[in-house]
Amino acid sequence: MGIVFLVHLFSTLFMTGVIWFAQAVHYPLLGRVGKEAFVGYERENTRRTGWVVMPVMAVELVTALLLLWRQPEGLLLFYAWLNAVLLAVIWVSTFTLQGPYHQLLAEKFDPAVWRSLGRTNWIRTAAWTARGILLLFVVRELCSKAG
Repeated sequence: MGIVFLVHLFSTLFMTGVIWFAQAVHYPLLGRVGKEAFVGYERENTRRTGWVVMPVMAVELVTALLLLWRQPEGLLLFYAWLNAVLLAVIWVSTFTLQGPYHQLLAEKFDPAVWRSLGRTNWIRTAAWTARGILLLFVVRELCSKAG
């Protein structure tokens, strides 16, 4: 399968788990932090979360581009492009929606912004889930061709 594909698969499955945790547990609980403690909590939360997710997202991006440039034998170019398009959706959503919402929440708790963060995060949740399923399908295809 190739080390680049395996690293890409791991980073994608890791981020799929992280995004589901954020969507199902983390973001809904933000509304319970309390107004007085919220800004400090949000700032520390985004700082700590960044240390966990940004390196993995960077690895995911680099390996996706490498898979476009040179696909492992048996990986259809269509799958590599579909994977990259879904990853682009994630990055655009992160930097145009969720990132700005987190910045607003780091200044003050606003229930409307908090709800928008949770609603728009479904874009990333769906895209990462689709990518995880796609890459597991590719693993199955590559394994069936190899053996």
